[in-house]
Amino acid sequence: MVSPIHRRHVSIACDDVAVNAMLCMPDDAIGIVVCVNGSTASRLKPPSDYVGSVLHKAGLATLWLDAASLEEHRPGQARNDAQALARRLQGACAWLGQDAATDALPYSLFASGFPAAAALHLASTDVCDIAALVLRSAKLQLPDPGLAKITAPTLLIAGGLDDGSVGFNRAAFAALQCKKRFEVIPGATHAFEEPGSLEVVARLARGWFLQHTRFVLA
Repeated sequence: MVSPIHRRHVSIACDDVAVNAMLCMPDDAIGIVVCVNGSTASRLKPPSDYVGSVLHKAGLATLWLDAASLEEHRPGQARNDAQALARRLQGACAWLGQDAATDALPYSLFASGFPAAAALHLASTDVCDIAALVLRSAKLQLPDPGLAKITAPTLLIAGGLDDGSVGFNRAAFAALQCKKRFEVIPGATHAFEEPGSLEVVARLARGWFLQHTRFVLA
């Protein structure tokens, strides 16, 4: 029997703004994944949240952040925007530690596109105890000396037809000193819209999060 999913819209104070988010909690959740993607068209969560549904069935809650306003950056300001988004991700993680429904759960990060750089930036600091990272189609500013400081197990996923993403992720993978894995999905483009490609992403993310959530719980 599939566990019911309890959904709640929340507002999280981060810096000088309030960030909207949607919390999706299965019964008896064993962990929570903070999710943010780089699409301005998707607010709170993607219209078809396949990855989230796979995580929920595995006992993982999700907190989808609305990053639309964070995508309105000027050319050449990607690093500053990554740092601003990292602070908002940090605010979301702090909120999880204060909410009664999530304060006992280990948390991980799942980020796609530009926000992946922010997830890496946050993970390179010691302000959050992140259980694991999964980054899809990451857009990164390289070289980044902070990558060597990351201790959270990190999974990088890129589409085989997304040449720019593959190159960035390969360089980032080489710089990481933590437990790491790099997967290239053959025949997939940046958005993973090809038949079967998103299923592979979901399966990889679920396995990575479960492996390291269970380690934290142990």
